[in-house]
Amino acid sequence: MNFIIHDDFMLQTATARRLYHEYAKDLPIIDYHCHLSPQELAEDGNFTNLTKVWLEGDHYKWRAMRANGIKENYITGGASDTEKFNHWAKTVPYTLRNPLFHWTHLELKRYFDVEEYLTPDSAAKIYAACNERLLLPEYSARKLPLRMGVEMIGTTDDPLDDLAAHAQLREEGYEVQVLPTFRPDNLLKIEQTDFFQSYVRRLEEVSDYAITTIGDLWTAMERRIDYFHKMGCRLSDHGLPHLYGEEVEEHEADRIFQKVYQQGKNCEDSEAHKFKAFLLECLGKAYHQRGWTQQFHLGPIRDNNTRLLQQAGGDCGVDSIGDFPQALAMTKFFDKLDRENRLAKTIIYNLNPADNEVFATMIGNFQDGEIAGKIQWGSGWWFLDQKGGMERQLNTLSQMGLLSRFVGMLTDSRSFLSYPRHEYFRRTLCNLLGKDIDEGLLPNDLNWIGGMVKDICYYNAKNYFDFSSALTAQTQGGFVHNV
Repeated sequence: MNFIIHDDFMLQTATARRLYHEYAKDLPIIDYHCHLSPQELAEDGNFTNLTKVWLEGDHYKWRAMRANGIKENYITGGASDTEKFNHWAKTVPYTLRNPLFHWTHLELKRYFDVEEYLTPDSAAKIYAACNERLLLPEYSARKLPLRMGVEMIGTTDDPLDDLAAHAQLREEGYEVQVLPTFRPDNLLKIEQTDFFQSYVRRLEEVSDYAITTIGDLWTAMERRIDYFHKMGCRLSDHGLPHLYGEEVEEHEADRIFQKVYQQGKNCEDSEAHKFKAFLLECLGKAYHQRGWTQQFHLGPIRDNNTRLLQQAGGDCGVDSIGDFPQALAMTKFFDKLDRENRLAKTIIYNLNPADNEVFATMIGNFQDGEIAGKIQWGSGWWFLDQKGGMERQLNTLSQMGLLSRFVGMLTDSRSFLSYPRHEYFRRTLCNLLGKDIDEGLLPNDLNWIGGMVKDICYYNAKNYFDFSSALTAQTQGGFVHNV
């Protein structure tokens, strides 16, 4: 049986093959949004086996295993690493037409040169061979991204993080630029009274600033923003069901804050929305002032299964696509910032494919004519980062915006073995454009279209984010571990 992962995998025409091999294949990777552990990168250890590096934390695989009738003990429970891997191997043959089938074999091929399918029969041999490789120095945590040509990694970091791992990586001269991303989701969880009170108290300690009012809260948060900026941060990220567009005065936001933080009372949903709208507006203005890019990942319903949440914890693979209204709140939020000329570079990502056209057209409302592609519709996210989802995103963006200005793919992954997802995206892009050329829908000029491919795969992101300014700030300002 011929192995599916070959040089021309997914490339259905000669033109597509030329676009990929001559223009896309060897470009570096800018992974501007992921969930890799900066601590694991700093420690630069070796993963003891394939389960540790490949299955732990991968809720995509966990969902497939549950759907295949695998008991939780062999997924997130107390079974041995070998048992967990064997149960994944039992599941892989049933993932046909799921992107996991492609990703699994791309990752085994690219990192370990495995050229056979993972099945129960091949599991023991593949596990042993990969485990042997993982112990080699060239398979340490820092070496794995280098094997895939990664140039930049944007981690996802809570405002309370001291970013010591980022400092260590920079000071030790790690070849990949690892920059923090400011993710203040926890500060917005005002409807969770106990959690919110605890988080604000921790913010007070970390920022060394007493918090009694909403103004104090913002001052403390702005200190953290400045600290992140000194540490090279140029990106923020927000994971929300939807944006909040309410017009809220500071005194009203303060009343809600006092009710929850000082009095320990639960707030109404409408009050929570107003508080979030106020803080998000403050955050958006702060990002603009510092030249950051803000990202909004919108649309999930998280932690749907209480039983599994209690058993395995958060991010265990029981999230799904939500059907929240998106357009009205989004346009109100962006318009508030745009009216004052304080709308930062922005990337929006939708989880519900029904919102594709909404997001694709929303970005056109707030381009400023000064920064090309200032407002971006991000690549297919989470449940949509597979071939069909990518193609729908690329086609819709092409029809309603400027695909040529698109900043391209990211992994959004916790796994060190996820970088072939960039290859998967590049092959999908080249196949799409190659077919258009062959059908006479695009000019038969490979230098022209190939230049577009290179921009989408690498150069647009490099120019859009301008991480060189982060490097300059780090070099000049040095690393500080406290504000």
